[in-house]
Amino acid sequence: MRPSRVTTALGSALLAACEGRQSALAPAGDGARETLDATWILFGGGAAIFVAVMALALYAVAVPPERFRGGRGWVVGGGLLFPIAALTLLQLYEFGLTRRLAATPEPALVIEVTGAMWWWDVRYRIPGQEPVRSANEIVLPAGRPVEIRLDSADVIHSFWIPSLAGKLDMIPGRVNRLSLTPETPGVYRGQCAEYCGAQHALMAFAVVVEPPDRFDAWLAGQRRPAAEPADPLLERGRDAFFAFGCQSCHTVRGTPADGRLGPDLSKVGGRRSLGAGSLPNGAGPLAGWIAGAQHLKPESRMPSFDVMDADTLHALAAWLESLT
Repeated sequence: MRPSRVTTALGSALLAACEGRQSALAPAGDGARETLDATWILFGGGAAIFVAVMALALYAVAVPPERFRGGRGWVVGGGLLFPIAALTLLQLYEFGLTRRLAATPEPALVIEVTGAMWWWDVRYRIPGQEPVRSANEIVLPAGRPVEIRLDSADVIHSFWIPSLAGKLDMIPGRVNRLSLTPETPGVYRGQCAEYCGAQHALMAFAVVVEPPDRFDAWLAGQRRPAAEPADPLLERGRDAFFAFGCQSCHTVRGTPADGRLGPDLSKVGGRRSLGAGSLPNGAGPLAGWIAGAQHLKPESRMPSFDVMDADTLHALAAWLESLT
């Protein structure tokens, strides 16, 4: 029986209870599926050993002594040979799994992800094309192998998308590589899995898996510069962006804003959340984030612009929402 069928047979009840966009029990990629298969095999093997040992212990207690005299054979066989054989087989299986996960085909896409306190800097690199920078959201093509190169700008973080792959640490000064092939289109949730400071819990990201043609169209759209404001309100918002110095930290393609300290805002209006999963996206949350970032996410590097009047704040939020 193939491992994937074993997974289905043993885990259907648990999967029904634990499905979701952030669940290691609902795999949507090759790495997550292989890892889940290994989990069920190890769990099943451990459970079988536990049942056998408990049955033997119960038999030894229940039967008369003359029918169960024990002896050196039980100690050598049950306490030495059996554990060595069982653990060796499981270890060989795990070695094979590791080799399969590492032996990935040439990636069609390389994505560089840098963890920072407390957000994600994302760069898409395709040979022969200019890289595309984004933040706090990753879009992947279904059925195409992807290599994600992980590093950190400050402390140790850990990159984990339970439904697509296992977790991997992000270490300052080192690049770790995670290879995966997403299989099922959908929206999945990732999370920093290593405590990294006060706002560790608010360091999440969305992973959107699209059919290949939709991914190509999305990537082409990401390269387009920001459009000129369509009305006076949006024009006032754009002017406020520069008047308050937002360009010092943020980039908006097609404008003079080219800051690198904070997230790229070129397409911020099209993202699903703000502040690395802290808030849903929209004009209202954008205004709240601008005015009260330190209240919503204390100790982040985004200052609160609570000196901005209501009309200017509304215009700035509307302009940012229009960047899609």
